[in-house]
Amino acid sequence: MSDIVFNSLLELKLRVKPALNSKVKELKLKGINYVGSDDIWEYLRTFKWNNASSLNLATIVDDILNTDYNKFNQYVLAKMSRKVDLPKMKEE
Repeated sequence: MSDIVFNSLLELKLRVKPALNSKVKELKLKGINYVGSDDIWEYLRTFKWNNASSLNLATIVDDILNTDYNKFNQYVLAKMSRKVDLPKMKEE
C-alpha cells in the first residue's frame, strides 16, 4: 500500500475535517459548546504533533478522535481567557 502524501497542512486538515467535525459533535454532547474544529486542530498541532515524526493519516485521525477531554478543555478555556479583555475599573 502506498503512503498518502499531502502537499500542505491545509490539504491535510481538509482530509481529516470529518474526524474534526465528529469530535466537535462529541464535545457538544458533553456540554462543551464553545469549541470548533480549528480549536482541536490547533491544540493537536501545538501539543501533540509539534515534535512528532513519521505521522500517518491513521495516527492523526486517532489522535483527533481520542483527544483527552480534560486537557483540551483546559487549553480552550485558557485560550479564551487570554482573548477576553475585562473592563478596567475606575479608581475612586
